[in-house]
Amino acid sequence: MQKLLLIYAWFLYCSFSYGQVMRIGVYTAYNLSKIEFSYHNGSYLIHGDTTSFGAILPNEFVSINHSKDGKVELRHGVKYLGKFKKVTLTPTGKSFALRLDPKSSNIHGRRYLDGFEIFANKKGLSIVNVIDMDNYLLGVVESEGGGGKHLEYYKAQAVISRTYALKHQHKHKKDGYQLCDQVHCQAYHNMMRFTPKIEAAVKATSGEFMVDTVSNNLVDGYFHANCGGQTSKADYVWNVDVPYLQPFKDTFCIHTVQATWTKRIPKTEWRNYLVNNFHYPIQDSLYREMIYTFEQDERKAFYLSPQLGIPLRDIRYHFKLRSTFFSCYPDGEDVVLVGKGYGHGIGMCQEGAMGMANQGLNYVQILSYYFDGIRIENKMRAIFYNQKVRNPFDF
Repeated sequence: MQKLLLIYAWFLYCSFSYGQVMRIGVYTAYNLSKIEFSYHNGSYLIHGDTTSFGAILPNEFVSINHSKDGKVELRHGVKYLGKFKKVTLTPTGKSFALRLDPKSSNIHGRRYLDGFEIFANKKGLSIVNVIDMDNYLLGVVESEGGGGKHLEYYKAQAVISRTYALKHQHKHKKDGYQLCDQVHCQAYHNMMRFTPKIEAAVKATSGEFMVDTVSNNLVDGYFHANCGGQTSKADYVWNVDVPYLQPFKDTFCIHTVQATWTKRIPKTEWRNYLVNNFHYPIQDSLYREMIYTFEQDERKAFYLSPQLGIPLRDIRYHFKLRSTFFSCYPDGEDVVLVGKGYGHGIGMCQEGAMGMANQGLNYVQILSYYFDGIRIENKMRAIFYNQKVRNPFDF
């Protein structure tokens, strides 16, 4: 009977889900030992492994604790239900949501749509949001783009985020989910809360993704906050050239808040980093004079000269810079960095895309501007045209 209930719950969930179901790790930046799931909208069936424990109803909650024996402890309200390898919370309808409250200081509660699986890892709890792709994208687009933007920008962000999710859906396979909620996957901090435009954009582009017209493979759907006026080659950051991601001038983002930045770093810190990590030839009188002076009118891959072998990406990560697109000069006891843009600079510039949308360009034009030689496909259309031809008399 319990197995039948589990199958029935899963059938209910799938019947309400119109797209691909994704498994997204949430709160992955923290080592949580305890979390509560409480009612927000709609009822949820509770299972510890294959045992059913009723449902989460209004004014109810379940709490889950990490156990040192590799299992999780489950409570329904104050009632202790036991230890299990996995706890599953399954919605009984479409667009239902739960509130999550980590029992740890300085970690805020969040709300998420659809279902959950919770199991133990070596450091704490793994919390997996089992969610319809479009519901996931609602949270991603809002987390990545914020509120109050143009509809066409949101459409572009929805398509590129769906493409990224499909392309990298096995990124965290070893962790028991597909993608996480951090920016190295895609930011995903909540269910959508603020703007109906995001919901309209995701719905209007449902099932759409980008493919490379040469290989017919999914595009690497990279994006960043601001390119500073010029996008970057992929191999400047990841040592892999991507034909449809070549650098070009972008004037749509150069007058925004994140277009420029400055940072002062002590000369001793700058010099020691270059000398100790890259054997910068400080004994050479010519190079000694050059160490604090660097001009980058167009994006480069290396500091001063490729022959020195000092990747700008390494400098960025070490000094926590907004981008690799910077020049510098000495000033007193400091080296002053004058930079452009925010992020790795590869793919779609979000603030540039917002500027294009505000000037009347649609999402297809925006994506074609940042990704050369691509086309937008639809999942259902792709399934239709890729299906095998069957003999009408083959029953």
